[in-house]
Amino acid sequence: MNFRPLHDRVLVRRVDAEEKTSGGIIIPDTAKEKPQEGEIVAVGSGTRGEDGKVTPLDVKAGDRVLFGKWSGTEVRVDGEDLLIMKESDVLGIVEKSA
Repeated sequence: MNFRPLHDRVLVRRVDAEEKTSGGIIIPDTAKEKPQEGEIVAVGSGTRGEDGKVTPLDVKAGDRVLFGKWSGTEVRVDGEDLLIMKESDVLGIVEKSA
């Protein structure tokens, strides 16, 4: 991918929404909500403090994260729909269970 976010921004790929409910009902595309979970594709260099030092971001490429419902701006990069948002829009990192 030929895209690198600047400063404290991250590029996120949404995960696929569930096709069925827990009861087995298939959800049509028109009724699906956009998922609020995604995978970090690329991260910026970090935030620059008043003293000029760059503080790296807490997230890295490959992290699975949760973000707000209205967070980010939808962009199309290399034919793929992605979200670009500030790191502060990320609510948390989803840890893999053992």
